[in-house]
Amino acid sequence: MTGRPIEAADFHDVAVPEDPRLSPDGDRVAFVKRVPTDEESYERTVHVVPSDGGATRRFTLAEGEDAEPRWSPSGDRLAFTSTRGADDDRQQLWVLPTDGGEARQVTDVVGGVSSIEWSPDGTQIAFLQRVTPEDRENDRDRAVPQEYEPEEPDPRVIDRTVYRTAERYFDGARPQAYVVSLADDEVERVTDCDHDHASPTFGDAETLYVAAHRVGEDPDDDVRYDIVAHDLAAGDSEQVHRSSGWAAALTATEDGRVAHLHSERERVSMQPVELHVYDRTSETVHDVTAPLDRTLGLDAAPVWGPDGETLYFTTPDEGATAVWEATGDGSGEPERLFRGGSVDGLDAGEDAVAVTRSEADHPGDVFLVGDDGDRRLTHLNADYLEEVAVGEPEPLTVESEQGRVEGWVLTPPGFEDGDDGEHPLVVEVHGGPHAMWTASGTMWHEFQTLAARGYVVAWANPRGSTGYGEAFMQAIERDWGEVTLTDVLAVAEAVADRESVDADEVFLTGGSFGGYLTSWAVGHTDRFRAAVAQRGVYDLTGFYGSTDGAYKLVEGDFDATPWDDPEFLWDHSPVAHADAVDTPTLLLHSDRDYRTPANTAELFHRGLRKHGVDTRLVRYPREGHELSRSGEPGHVVDRIERIARWFDGYSDHRDAARALDRPDEAGLSAGEDPDDEGSADESDG
Repeated sequence: MTGRPIEAADFHDVAVPEDPRLSPDGDRVAFVKRVPTDEESYERTVHVVPSDGGATRRFTLAEGEDAEPRWSPSGDRLAFTSTRGADDDRQQLWVLPTDGGEARQVTDVVGGVSSIEWSPDGTQIAFLQRVTPEDRENDRDRAVPQEYEPEEPDPRVIDRTVYRTAERYFDGARPQAYVVSLADDEVERVTDCDHDHASPTFGDAETLYVAAHRVGEDPDDDVRYDIVAHDLAAGDSEQVHRSSGWAAALTATEDGRVAHLHSERERVSMQPVELHVYDRTSETVHDVTAPLDRTLGLDAAPVWGPDGETLYFTTPDEGATAVWEATGDGSGEPERLFRGGSVDGLDAGEDAVAVTRSEADHPGDVFLVGDDGDRRLTHLNADYLEEVAVGEPEPLTVESEQGRVEGWVLTPPGFEDGDDGEHPLVVEVHGGPHAMWTASGTMWHEFQTLAARGYVVAWANPRGSTGYGEAFMQAIERDWGEVTLTDVLAVAEAVADRESVDADEVFLTGGSFGGYLTSWAVGHTDRFRAAVAQRGVYDLTGFYGSTDGAYKLVEGDFDATPWDDPEFLWDHSPVAHADAVDTPTLLLHSDRDYRTPANTAELFHRGLRKHGVDTRLVRYPREGHELSRSGEPGHVVDRIERIARWFDGYSDHRDAARALDRPDEAGLSAGEDPDDEGSADESDG
């Protein structure tokens, strides 16, 4: 392993591909390339790469942020959304000729544009936008008046059970479905009611299917949704099917078969996600994934192949992503096309499947899987990867008291098995809790950075994880703490027992559910020298009352509510055990995190301070729950450096004072001049 050590600030140099789309003739793949431009923003542009692996070409201007590239059915145009020319973050629809020429803006709507899809005849594009009743009454959802200036609600009046998510409040806006005619750029409403809608998808050219969240007395509190068919020519609509689940991704064929996600309604968070197909002609439902003891992967939505008979989808599969094909009528066993890496985007063509995939030796590229094998089409980070030393994770299998646990170990550059206890260990815990880590994925840069700073890094898929079957996922029923911690401690001990690891210096960190488990661990064991809990859940009752729709995790995983089982939920909350914590614990949180709101972090932080624990709460303005994956680049770098700096202060292998005893900026590179070689405090993190 040669090259310089990877640093947290290298995040600015790493490009990531998103949303691959095969052209109708299969000759090209369009995708979005994301790369940081400064401390606060990214450049997202559409690129196109030939399917034979030729040179990648940037297809759109580096102005604004682009998303959702979609080929027209004939391949002569490429639609995408972009913020170019806008003074806010509202995406608008653009269409670009693929044989050369300028892109033209098709929409200027108040709610922005997302979830775009071409009609089969190429004359219309469907999309969603978030709009209020006032927007619809004043036609701002069709065209924004030049003089219009939106106003922040003051005061903000809440009349919904779920009134915010991600990083924003709804403020009366709901996703509605629209189509725009490309002949005259006229925008027409498809839905016009006070319900949320999702995933518009064409069947034939005159039929648009939309998922409508309108079931029950309070649709916010009900995971059922209707699949509604809209006859665009007649202006009529018909409910064709009802399903349930966390998400409602639809994809349809011209002859009336609608594939959709389904999870059983009862305690939905504990149920696997299945792929169902509703056939309007026969009025039957086919469970395509019934033969698989796997839940569907949600990062890449299922798609029909061009033949309209075959579905393509992903599943987590024992520490990697598997891509499958299956017949839409559920006959026969699904066939696994390949398994490997971490796949977060998928599209199917006549003879191949395009994916965006990260692997242990790179943070992401575009691949094509076909009859002639698995081909890598891009090398987006070739120059960077030539410059740095990339470690290769070692697969790890551990037997805990509960059975087998799989994971990985990443060692520092120059690591030798006979280093005689010279290396501290960082154990990382994933979120979810029903998620799965691989040897790559979104944590690639963080793990490589910690290893480059001299830490052995271990991560695993403890019970509760997906990818190992339904029973494994459901093993944490009514117990997020002890069950998962048993597996995590087994992994920590197995790696700490290695001759080259200092068994007295084991550190712990994790985000979201990983933040819960980190804070639970420090209240139930003194095994860890120090810990960093990130965007966690620290009080289940407080979480239940302040999160978005994720409160269903409490109802599903714990089979409890604050009214029925208040003592039970308190006892399973990390904050209830703050008086037992001795481990120095740093808390990292985002101000606009509406998935795991900061109020429970504040409560845990106060509890730690009241009991004399070394602690600090760091809050990131403008950020939401996705800070570690897509936050402002400067914040992403700062977060990794603060984790390392916290651990450094409690390691005998580092010449560093506690972070609490140092100037706040010491050892942090965010905001510094990258050309000033003496500006960073490299020596002590």
